[in-house]
Amino acid sequence: MAEFFMVRHGQASFGTDNYDRLSATGAQQSRWLGDYFAERKINFDQIFTGNMQRHAETADAICEGLGHNPDRIIHPGLNEYDFLGLFDALGPGQAITKGMAWTDKATFYRELKRVLRLWITGELPNAPETWAAFRARVTEAYSAIAQSGACRVLVVSSGGPIGMLTAHTLEAPDAMAIELNMQIKNTSVTHFYFNQQSVRLASFNQVTHLDRPDRLGAITFG
Repeated sequence: MAEFFMVRHGQASFGTDNYDRLSATGAQQSRWLGDYFAERKINFDQIFTGNMQRHAETADAICEGLGHNPDRIIHPGLNEYDFLGLFDALGPGQAITKGMAWTDKATFYRELKRVLRLWITGELPNAPETWAAFRARVTEAYSAIAQSGACRVLVVSSGGPIGMLTAHTLEAPDAMAIELNMQIKNTSVTHFYFNQQSVRLASFNQVTHLDRPDRLGAITFG
């Protein structure tokens, strides 16, 4: 079977005017992951990313560490859901202020989990994208990977699509996609084997490249 390594982007710039760019920590995490792949002689035939800035910057830094820059395909199905748009879709009396969301990470993640649960049950009628549409585009992205003809693929995406595809592979309920999403670390690797008929999960949310005493502070979730 062929295989793909699905990587969550490096740490983004939480609380700044452009969350979508990598922080200095995010860039370093990504280079270390590239080093890890190079040390183990894991080379890729192709790279798939979403079209977000943090996806492109993560892929660039991984390739820098890897010393190899395979052909890259951009697929919007790998983009994260619009979490700010989901917050905006909350009804009167339900929303939290954006200021609180961006300055208090504990509040942000608690409220994000709440709004995602409302989203999957159809309780956000003004959401920028339905849960079904999100699930469909992630599935379309996987189909493109499976049909690419590549034997080993690097996929750079976000926590939402990774959680969704993992839950789909395990035939788990939609709510599990959210639980998985909330656990995914920056630059973690979720490894799948696949062919055109099936996909199998080999490992989930691995940060072996950061699991050493001098890098433990670089294990992040945002």
